[in-house]
Amino acid sequence: MRRLEVAVAGCGVAGLAAALLLRRDGHRVTLFERFAEPGPLGSGLMIQPTGQAVLRAMGAEAAVIAHGARIDRLAGEAGGSGRTVLDVRYAALGRAAYGIGIHRATLFHILYRLVLAEGITLEAGRTVQSAGEGRLRFADGSDAGPFDLIVDALGARSVLAGEPARTLPYGALWASVPWRGDFDPNALQQRYRAASVMAGVLPIGKPPGGAAPQCAFFWSLRGDRLSAWRADGLELWKAEVARLWPATQPLLDAITAPEQLTFAHYAHRTLARPWAPGLIHIGDAWHSTSPQLGQGANMALLDAYALTLALRAGDPAQAIRLRRGHVRLYQAMSALFTPVYQSDGRLLPFLRDWLVGPLSKRWPATRLQAAMVSGLVGDPLKTLGL
Repeated sequence: MRRLEVAVAGCGVAGLAAALLLRRDGHRVTLFERFAEPGPLGSGLMIQPTGQAVLRAMGAEAAVIAHGARIDRLAGEAGGSGRTVLDVRYAALGRAAYGIGIHRATLFHILYRLVLAEGITLEAGRTVQSAGEGRLRFADGSDAGPFDLIVDALGARSVLAGEPARTLPYGALWASVPWRGDFDPNALQQRYRAASVMAGVLPIGKPPGGAAPQCAFFWSLRGDRLSAWRADGLELWKAEVARLWPATQPLLDAITAPEQLTFAHYAHRTLARPWAPGLIHIGDAWHSTSPQLGQGANMALLDAYALTLALRAGDPAQAIRLRRGHVRLYQAMSALFTPVYQSDGRLLPFLRDWLVGPLSKRWPATRLQAAMVSGLVGDPLKTLGL
């Protein structure tokens, strides 16, 4: 295997994982990040069995398990009626499978420490503007290179992708708060009102340096209503949440300022050409979507591992071939399910609550749901030899 000069643009999950795996294979890796002090954005996420397999191969799974929260099921109820419309149990897979709820800061901290331990060069405060002829060009007019390969891990709004992502109407407000209230410590729980209102509570374990467990609280919101939400004030919003889901009151009491809530915009894109000589796009830079199936970080980890295998074979484009089927499958499923949980429609949530919800509690729907959520549809682990 030829040792390459590799530039990795972006210090998120995809970028950190790719930098770490490629450096361990002997490549000379430089990691570029636009922030002066690298760090995560957002609150909680789910590590599925697919992502766990990659973390295991990286030697990071034990730390993630130690700091995260084991998730055995996903549960959702229609607000007011108490009707269960989502009940996904990993046990339906017939194997020792589970998810891990974790704070983004925790996952970042674990991967970042591994990157530093490998001695990978990190250039912070470098805002990528373009790439070409093996060089990265930055907003301040400087450049870096030449590189044999540039890995675009800049996320859904990557300037290197060429094709703009389609911003989805709905995003979500996120906050990390101390674990309180009457919730299942091993479940992601949600409440819905039609598809325009969704609240969720996800256990995320203990953040780095934290002594007490936390949970991520999220609230679905249309992007064009964010200004009105700010103008209405925090107390009006908290009262609305409490009406939908009274058990969240102890969590709401911990939110005392709007600055504790981060609004996440979601976008959908699948690049038609994620590979060109000397440049490859991975993670959300290649395929971004809504978080309904909880696959973002897991897909990024799988992409990074596929790239490692491809470079061992001397063909970077093989990473795309290894991942394309699984990516297309989950992009399609995400596009199908997003309107069911985040939209202004009435028919789809009605069918969800009264037809799909009851049917989903029966075999084989129970197993299919668990396979979808776990990321295992399409058998991506077998494809990568994991």
